[in-house]
Amino acid sequence: MEGGDIRCWDELIPDALGLIFTKLSLKEKLTVIPRICKSWRKAVMGPYSWQEIKIEKWSYSHHCQPELLDRMLQMLIRSSGSPQKLCVFGLPNDAIFSFIANHAGSLQTLQMPYSKISDTIVEQVAGRMCAITFLDLSFCDNIGPRALEAFGSNCRLLSGLRRNMHYFGWVCHDDDEAHAIATTMPELKHLEIDYLCITTEGVLDILSGCRKLVFLDLTCSSDVLLDEKFLNERCPGLELHIDFAYMYFSD
Repeated sequence: MEGGDIRCWDELIPDALGLIFTKLSLKEKLTVIPRICKSWRKAVMGPYSWQEIKIEKWSYSHHCQPELLDRMLQMLIRSSGSPQKLCVFGLPNDAIFSFIANHAGSLQTLQMPYSKISDTIVEQVAGRMCAITFLDLSFCDNIGPRALEAFGSNCRLLSGLRRNMHYFGWVCHDDDEAHAIATTMPELKHLEIDYLCITTEGVLDILSGCRKLVFLDLTCSSDVLLDEKFLNERCPGLELHIDFAYMYFSD
């Protein structure tokens, strides 16, 4: 303010308004703000309002039909240009994931639990997602070691992975998923693999390949036996959550 002049909200530059609108809920940004005035409508549909697209609650609560989720994602991603963060529940098919990958040049965080994507589509498009640093693939039953390897090989900055699975209906990959993580994700610092059906050998493979780990969640990995002395010597800074896994003490 200068000389007693007060600048109106609708005179703020669109970039500034867009940053303010990021604090609002999805419903407010889509149904309330566009009705205020033309300048606010333009700002809320601009890229600064959608650098972080967090629609996991909406997509979960609405149990979205594929067509509805597809339209929502296309609208928001095109508005953002290339989002930095995307959180969505239950991508229903490979086509929607391929669309996301085509606009993933700036994507750093991708959380898509319960999605139905396949190994094949991940192998095809992971090369377009090189900027990702945190990935949530929890409860994605249609993917396995091939998808993990594709993500790890292409997302070289990946420092966080969440790959939690179901309590019932475990799918055993004979430690192949653990090996994919160990051999392609050396920068990992945070790893969650609750209920992932792997063995002690698989965990040791991860600890050997991911030497920067500071947090490892093995909750309910009942087939894992860990030597506390080994862990203290090999991974002194590691925060380990094991619950139902078994740790024994060496003499």
